[in-house]
Amino acid sequence: MPGIDIAVLQKTIEEEIIKINSSQELEAFRLKYLGRKGVIAGLTAAIPTLAKEERATFGQQANAMKNRLLELIAEKEKSFSGQPAATQNQAIDIGMPGIAQQIGRVHPITQVVEEICTIFTRMGFSIVEGPEIETEYNNFTGLNIALEHPSRDAFDTFYLKPQEKGLLLRSHTSPVQIRVMKSCEPPLAVVVPGRVYRPDATDASHLFMFHQIEGFMVDAGIRFSDLKGILETFAKAVFGDDIKMRFRPHFFPFTEPSAEMDISCIICKGKGCSVCGRKGWLEILGSGMIHPNVFEHVGYDSKKYTGFAFGMGIERIAMLKYGITDIRMFCENDLRFLNQF
Repeated sequence: MPGIDIAVLQKTIEEEIIKINSSQELEAFRLKYLGRKGVIAGLTAAIPTLAKEERATFGQQANAMKNRLLELIAEKEKSFSGQPAATQNQAIDIGMPGIAQQIGRVHPITQVVEEICTIFTRMGFSIVEGPEIETEYNNFTGLNIALEHPSRDAFDTFYLKPQEKGLLLRSHTSPVQIRVMKSCEPPLAVVVPGRVYRPDATDASHLFMFHQIEGFMVDAGIRFSDLKGILETFAKAVFGDDIKMRFRPHFFPFTEPSAEMDISCIICKGKGCSVCGRKGWLEILGSGMIHPNVFEHVGYDSKKYTGFAFGMGIERIAMLKYGITDIRMFCENDLRFLNQF
């Protein structure tokens, strides 16, 4: 900067600011001259390099130019504030109606999950969630589903590469049962909501991704009658006090004895209709007493502790509760459907 002509620089500044036509250009101009690395800062930093007899005069001239620059910028800003918005092609017609924002709703699946969890928390259950990417041990082996067992076909799922690491997308929420029992001692009363994955062909009653709620209770002296009482309270809270229940023997590798639970058809009241296949009953969940082999895998004494477990598909419960005939409607994002809930 030494040797610069302040008068020439002043003239250049005044010529440049005349040509500025927008606030953006004015801001760039301000930074060029008044910024931390701008021209004025350069002049100030150069003063110590001048001869002693020149410093005072040069400093006064630089300061005067800075003050003049600030005045020019202020005047330019005032000229912009007085211009109509149309000069920048941003005319706004304040008489036009605004764009209404749609108010969102809680998805019906989320509503049913929250309702079911609330029912069980009132009965003393805790809510626990687990990872959707699981180990093969937690998803199968720890639940008494051996590699060669034919029941494993019904729970097979999507494996992650490299498959040798044994990681997969969980096919049910039951692996959280293994995680909880490994980390906690009885007594336990837990419900586990979450997404699960199976390579099912998509149709009116199947999706490759759906939601489940797993529930289990473990303590000394837990009996099948406790399971029936808990599930009866749940079913009547969701579907009404006038429903009837029945248990049918079934097979699950992680429970023994095992049972499917049915309720009387909520459409025909048990008389028989197309919804229940003229049987008068609707299947809603599977359940049973936790298998002793599962207790061995988690380190529980099966002679001291007993427990029950149950699992249900949330989409299944929602379809029965609201009379929905096609499971695919839950994931089509059709507001005409979702706004009903």
